[in-house]
Amino acid sequence: MAEEQHEDVSRSTFPGLLARMAAERPDDVAMQEKRYGIWQPLTWAAYAARVRDTGHGLASLGVQRGEIIAVLGDNRPEWLIAELAAQSIGAAVVGIYPTSIGEELRHILTTSRARVVVAEDQEQVDKLLRLLAEARHVEGEEPLLVEHVVFYDPHGLESYTDEVLIDFTDLEARGREWGRDRTGWFDEQVAAATPDDIAVICTTSGTTSKPKLGELSHHNLLAMAEHLTAVDPIGRKDRYVSFLPFAWIGEQMLAVACGLSRGLTLSFPEDSATQRADLREIGPDVMFSPPRIWESMLSEVQVRIDEAGWLKRKVFGWGYDVGDKVATMRVTGRTPGAGLALQHKVADAVATRPVRDQLGLARIRRCYTGGAPLGPDVFRFFHAIGVNLKQIYGQTEICGIAVVHRDDDIAFNTVGTPIPGTDLRISDDGEILLRSPSVFRGYHRNEAATAETVDPEGWLHTGDAGYLDDHGQLVVIDRQKDVLTSPDGTRYSSAFIENKLKFSPYVEEAVVFAPEAAGQGMTALVTLDPATVGSWLEHERLSYTTYTDMAAKDEVYDLVAEEATRANEDLPESIRVQRFVLLHKQLDPDDDEITRTRKVRRNVIHDRYADIIAALQRGDDSVTITSRVTYQDGTSVERELGLRIFDLTTYEIPQGRGRRPVWSGRR
Repeated sequence: MAEEQHEDVSRSTFPGLLARMAAERPDDVAMQEKRYGIWQPLTWAAYAARVRDTGHGLASLGVQRGEIIAVLGDNRPEWLIAELAAQSIGAAVVGIYPTSIGEELRHILTTSRARVVVAEDQEQVDKLLRLLAEARHVEGEEPLLVEHVVFYDPHGLESYTDEVLIDFTDLEARGREWGRDRTGWFDEQVAAATPDDIAVICTTSGTTSKPKLGELSHHNLLAMAEHLTAVDPIGRKDRYVSFLPFAWIGEQMLAVACGLSRGLTLSFPEDSATQRADLREIGPDVMFSPPRIWESMLSEVQVRIDEAGWLKRKVFGWGYDVGDKVATMRVTGRTPGAGLALQHKVADAVATRPVRDQLGLARIRRCYTGGAPLGPDVFRFFHAIGVNLKQIYGQTEICGIAVVHRDDDIAFNTVGTPIPGTDLRISDDGEILLRSPSVFRGYHRNEAATAETVDPEGWLHTGDAGYLDDHGQLVVIDRQKDVLTSPDGTRYSSAFIENKLKFSPYVEEAVVFAPEAAGQGMTALVTLDPATVGSWLEHERLSYTTYTDMAAKDEVYDLVAEEATRANEDLPESIRVQRFVLLHKQLDPDDDEITRTRKVRRNVIHDRYADIIAALQRGDDSVTITSRVTYQDGTSVERELGLRIFDLTTYEIPQGRGRRPVWSGRR
């Protein structure tokens, strides 16, 4: 397929690009949303018209140039309409994850000084009204300034009478009325915008503290889009399914910046329950997801193969082997011979293409992962089944991407090479430094943190440790403060060991701890994937009630011990996990244990589970903890729980099971 040629749009603005698309391609579909099982299209002309009405509506509420509005909710056309409307009148938007609650929500709203919040539905409106009903001024904190809450899903809100609430359709109608006597005003505002204006404020991951608010200009984001598409061209016929929060830099990066500059069509699934079916129905050409999505897909494949008959497992095993051989050659720029190429065509038809189709990846040309490390084993699996998955490296502070793999130059333990326009160097102490036109403007109202992050020469100090391999590809070890050295001198990353454990379909999350004294070994807190473990228990005819009950079963401990032992086989002896405990609950962003993008907050884990970690490192057989259980009626009770600690140093995989390849079952 011939790739389209594009002019450089990095000195444009998002509203300017929208206006151009509406003029050049008025009847083409810009986005579509599935509602009641039917895809509802929105053309570029209709998109621009709704943005104009909404921009007038925001202006009628008093939103002025330089202000910030907040958007809180799942991905819907109204999210982007609100974003483009705010930018069109000289304001900016801060995205808030739909799962944000309490202090995190208050922190973002007070720091941004947002007076208008666009919220999705009753759930989000209730959270905001609860905040507003509380004291507007908390001692030592800034007051909430929210004056208007605009909602775009009215279901359940029909009887709400709070004066701050406005229906999104009413805002558009108000805007049409307001703009009737102001002909030309909107176009003047769009023309007055400059590429260096703030377009979007994205929150950082906040793994060690409250999230900071990173200011990204139109030029920052569009320069990134130019440089990424110079490596991997995107055309106007390409399709993209948008299901990850727009508050995440990854979605702003690909769906918004690349979407507007290249004119691709965005599709919004009906709801979270239909995402996989909708993804399969659309068959996107481009996709970007964090590791948890790819890990979830792999777990699904492993479980389905596990439940298949012996013939299907055998066929897939053969197809996987052939695909792995071909992928290994292609990612290093080599071409398979005629015999292997023929085998691969057959293997693709009978084994790997059906799997891609079930995952919704049958038409994928390129897809990306980033935001956290992806285990090399997971990476290799997708290439073996024919998915052109690439690792990227970047941060919110550099518009999400600075380094990416090239099609014919992929190493499963690296993140690739810098995209055009990006300089990379490794400091004397091993920190990764980046410089490009996409380095952010700074942290909103936090000059001290900005000065610590970007030096006077424009280098972004990432806080990550890494090095360049013999082929010039970047290898990211871990956060610089988290890189450890074993007693025998081996430098290692906890994340690398954790990814080995998470390759198991039964492990959702793992947090590894280094020994604190000589003679102690690596230890781990493990949480289960309730879907895959539940399926396994059902197959084994074992009953359970809650997640806590599941995690306490001896059979589940044995299952995870077998998986951990296999993971250890690929690790140097000095950093193998020796003991683990199955945590009685999943890690939850609402408990501050992981971020909204599912990065572990290690300081919280260390503090909250200090007794368990100490027992693991002492070599105890068990540990007793106190857990608070909150019921649906709001009442809570504390109870003691005994957690078993499993010692892997004396464990051996039962005879006959052997090493399990990724496609085989446990039977």
